[in-house]
Amino acid sequence: MNRDKSMELFEKARRIIPGGVNSPVRAFKSVGMNPPFIKKAKGSKIYDMDGNQYIDYIGSWGPMILGHAQDEIIEEIRKAAEDGTSYGAPTEKELELARLICDAVPSVEMVRMVSSGTEAVMSAIRLARGFTGRDKILKFEGCYHGHSDGLLVKAGSGALTTGVPDSAGVPADYAKNTLTASYNNCEELEKVFEASGNELAAVIIEPVAGNMGVVLPEPGFLELLRELTRKYNSLLIFDEVITGFRIAYNGAQGYYGITPDITVFGKIIGGGMPVGAYGGRKDIMNMISPSGPVYQAGTLSGNPVAMAAGIKTLKILRDNPLVYKETDKKSQQLEKAFLSCSEKYNIPLRVNRVGSVLSAFFTPEKVTDFKSAVKSDTSRFAKYFAGMLERGIYVAPSQFEAMFLSFAHSDEDINTTINAIDYAFSKL
Repeated sequence: MNRDKSMELFEKARRIIPGGVNSPVRAFKSVGMNPPFIKKAKGSKIYDMDGNQYIDYIGSWGPMILGHAQDEIIEEIRKAAEDGTSYGAPTEKELELARLICDAVPSVEMVRMVSSGTEAVMSAIRLARGFTGRDKILKFEGCYHGHSDGLLVKAGSGALTTGVPDSAGVPADYAKNTLTASYNNCEELEKVFEASGNELAAVIIEPVAGNMGVVLPEPGFLELLRELTRKYNSLLIFDEVITGFRIAYNGAQGYYGITPDITVFGKIIGGGMPVGAYGGRKDIMNMISPSGPVYQAGTLSGNPVAMAAGIKTLKILRDNPLVYKETDKKSQQLEKAFLSCSEKYNIPLRVNRVGSVLSAFFTPEKVTDFKSAVKSDTSRFAKYFAGMLERGIYVAPSQFEAMFLSFAHSDEDINTTINAIDYAFSKL
């Protein structure tokens, strides 16, 4: 597969963009390769500058649940852009998207739009501190909540992929207010609350971890977390940037039946446009300026083009439950293929999956937390990744990221992918 133009562009990019990319994992550093530069995308496919076609399982890291450049969404984006790309003023579209989110997720009585998941999380943490009058927060090892200073402590996603779970430039005095615990460890969680529960403004968690690879909550873990936060009057924040409108229309909280105090959204609610949001109970949300003393603002918050894309996306998902049924079925087919090839070629493997999101970990151990995830064989993953790319399958260039299925993936795409998995495993 020729990628000469991509190679040339990457060399040029490295001279004027740090690492040649605008988000670290895109650099392909952990798999020892250089990234293809993408020219366009449609449906389940992306196309690079050299004309190569790939079946895409990154989907812009989750938003493209309906596939790339979905016709109805593109039409709404076009119409919105013709009316102006930004006003810095209230619009009816903001209200419409807010209503769709509140109707879908019962725990969200009010919602504030922002421009990214990182911004939404940062604002939600500030809100929790303002509401409770406390400073400390608790997060879980390997969970990634964006790149704001206080949350780059034992983080996942690109921070984990590059081998730097903590970041330089974060003052120790700031990070000291972030406590960490092991995901799925109920005993440790109880000890943290016994020691510091009365100081915790909030606990933030990915209800399904997606940034150390996909890690599902063990039975009873989220329930205990909800019980302890209520007992100690700490707020429970669900980071549903990945899981919101992805594993179910009402998110992970609907799927698992757990009600948080604040929820953070991103990705799917913008239909592929830059967007984020945070919402929750009215008494909490009314603390936000101009209603209350917790300040948050944004030039592009509620951007009309992003709102238009988000509205159309959520309406399609609301009115077509088949999207979730079909993507779950096809995701299950890939899960079975991974496990079959693991047995066929005697490759130790664990597959974690929920709905249309899955990860294949190259390890014999069950993956339930950060410590078990990082035992995966990353060198073997890199060889698998190279084999998949050679066969035109575009998966995340990291052992510690997810595969995302879309409604646009056809039966032919799935069969091609299954054959590619067999080929890649045969080379390991």
